[in-house]
Amino acid sequence: MSATATVRLPGADGGLRTYRPRAEPDPAVREQGRHAPPASRTVLAAAHVVADPFADTHPGGPAAVDWDATLAFRRHLWAHGLGVAEAMDTAQRGMGLDWPVAAELITRSAAEARAAGGRIVCGAGTDQLSGPAGLDAVRAAYETQLETIEEAGAQAVLMASRALAAAARGPEDYARLYDDLLRQARRPVVLHWLGPMFDPALEGYWGSRDLDAATDTFLGIIARRPGKVDGVKVSLLDADREVRLRRRLPDGVRCYTGDDFHYPELIEGDRLGHSDALLGVFDPLAPLAAAAARMLDSGETAGFRAALDPTVPLARHLFGPPTRYYKTGVVLLAWLAGHQDHFTMVGGLQSARSLPHLARAYELADGLGLFPDPELAGARIRQLLTVHGVPQ
Repeated sequence: MSATATVRLPGADGGLRTYRPRAEPDPAVREQGRHAPPASRTVLAAAHVVADPFADTHPGGPAAVDWDATLAFRRHLWAHGLGVAEAMDTAQRGMGLDWPVAAELITRSAAEARAAGGRIVCGAGTDQLSGPAGLDAVRAAYETQLETIEEAGAQAVLMASRALAAAARGPEDYARLYDDLLRQARRPVVLHWLGPMFDPALEGYWGSRDLDAATDTFLGIIARRPGKVDGVKVSLLDADREVRLRRRLPDGVRCYTGDDFHYPELIEGDRLGHSDALLGVFDPLAPLAAAAARMLDSGETAGFRAALDPTVPLARHLFGPPTRYYKTGVVLLAWLAGHQDHFTMVGGLQSARSLPHLARAYELADGLGLFPDPELAGARIRQLLTVHGVPQ
């Protein structure tokens, strides 16, 4: 069957529509070879993990990872000039990836980064805790993960903690705990503010549901030890709020946008500054995102926006509510692009999105030319649809 053979796609209205895939990938996807990282922006892709489809696992049990495919995908990101944000929420932290496997992932990926000469940052959290925990236990859990990351030779991202959100009585508890962690860190870290749309358990993080008050607490923590903070990753899906926060950061502290809805305008920036990037959507968009970011090195802002703006509809679809299940679409696209041999996820999360949602993700990605082999992608989406009862 040729790459231009039509695909019958199910829609949200319950009907079927006919789609004809494009015949060739985008030139940035087709291009081979290794690229230098962008010089004018720091751009990190939060990478997914590839599950082992043959492991005899069960819901709630230990994660089983296909290490070869997982590390190969990180080499793919480095080859395009992107950095890797490891063991973050895109890798299903707290949604199937347990701490022992995350620790192994960090150690393996950090070693791979050294061999490949790639940038890597890794998420430190408290997900080894089970059940209610006091602040001392939360601090100890963070310290264990921070030590694991720094012993591996990587830079840490202090991820927002469900356990801390549950244990903290107010902003003062956040301030004391984060100050302790920053004091202990051997090298500057990235602070992560993940909004409740990504994880409902993080509602009221930094000690207040009032985002202005939470921002003041967050900035106060940074102001006490600015030399220990490389940057902040902000995932609130509110571009105006991110810009206001960005302008209040101390000199030398980066703002890594985690806004998968407004990233082109935030990365482009304005006369007062710009955001760097740490984005889950750059996992599937890696070739296009890296090529676009390099345009900014020579001041080609119009070309940057022309390249990246058309990707936003796909990003908004993948990260549509409930946003925390965006990982399912990310892994689907990795399978369709040939980066892995199956559409299986840690914890069985491949079932977390509807068939019409997945079909639309395929259609949008194909329209962007994201698939190196459109014929392979077409064959695989037909297989998936056929299994689910959609005749082709």
